[in-house]
Amino acid sequence: MFDITHCRTYIEAMKRARKPGDPKVAVAYLRVSTQEQDLGPEAQKAAIGAWADRLGVRVVAYFEDRLSGGTKVEDRPAMLEAFGALRSSGAGLLVAAKRDRIARDVVVAATVEQMAREAGARVATADGVAVEDTPEGMLLRGLMDLFAQYERAVIRARTRAALAVKRSKGLQYTRRAPLGFRFEDGRVMEDAAERDMLARVREMKNRGFSLARVAGILNAEGTRCRGGRWHVTTLARALRRVA
Repeated sequence: MFDITHCRTYIEAMKRARKPGDPKVAVAYLRVSTQEQDLGPEAQKAAIGAWADRLGVRVVAYFEDRLSGGTKVEDRPAMLEAFGALRSSGAGLLVAAKRDRIARDVVVAATVEQMAREAGARVATADGVAVEDTPEGMLLRGLMDLFAQYERAVIRARTRAALAVKRSKGLQYTRRAPLGFRFEDGRVMEDAAERDMLARVREMKNRGFSLARVAGILNAEGTRCRGGRWHVTTLARALRRVA
């Protein structure tokens, strides 16, 4: 049943949430990724600090995430804390060193912009990209976000190609060797014990055993597993890699 009282309460709450914050107070967001080494957290802090000094802005808090630029907002702990700090401090700006530190995905970037507005703030960057909601400012930010997404795709493609070359040469291509193999002096070597175990797993699978049953048998026998216990996902992944 429609309740006009609840509706009015919700509207008032939204109005309070969207009350503009102080444009001279900012909360800073830092993001670093293992695939991107060009702009570490200290460099980002320095860029934001210089920007704040130049414009007379007071940065009240810094929040840092270590994750990919395509990670969704709800999976970014520091970003969520930053939104909370915007509200609690009355800050009018969520600042990052560059647009690509906010995100390398146009949808994620748009979500951050929207959530910042709901917290009474705008997204600003130390590299000077326009923050105004003019057609020109919105176009420039959209183009920057699209280019950041393109760069992310290029980085991923380059990484996959480099790993493929290493695999083809029998070189170590990841931190942890897949089941059935081991890394020795930077090269990929077969692990005889694990290969024999995987051969037994394939044999049981060919006899009609489910992977859940196979995992149960191995665990009951105390067969060694790197992760402690065998799981269906572990076995399925190992069989795919061997194949």
